[in-house]
Amino acid sequence: MTEIDANIDGLVPAWLTLPDIAEKLGVEVTRVRQLVKEGQLIAVRRGENRVLQVPAEFIQDGKVVKGLVGTLTLLRDDGFADDEMLEWLFTADDTLPGTPAQALRENRGTEVKRRAQALAV
Repeated sequence: MTEIDANIDGLVPAWLTLPDIAEKLGVEVTRVRQLVKEGQLIAVRRGENRVLQVPAEFIQDGKVVKGLVGTLTLLRDDGFADDEMLEWLFTADDTLPGTPAQALRENRGTEVKRRAQALAV
């Protein structure tokens, strides 16, 4: 779990606490913590109370966004730290268009993963 940089914090439009994520996924908070520990979600400490939070865009229709876990794995394999992954996922790319996180939500994960793989080269 990472401390959030102000610049990256500004890129992410909305955040959810772990209990909020658990409610949206219909699971216990301990399961959400496990997803974070396994690298399937990125959680960072934010705000005055340094509460663990996950970008809201990672959850859609009661599930983790399709393609997110694979993308996070590729980025980790490329040597990205959590903060770097968040920056990459939430930085607009005119050629995509939008952000990689938006593209994943719009079921354009193949292109996002292709770009993540290209970062290793």
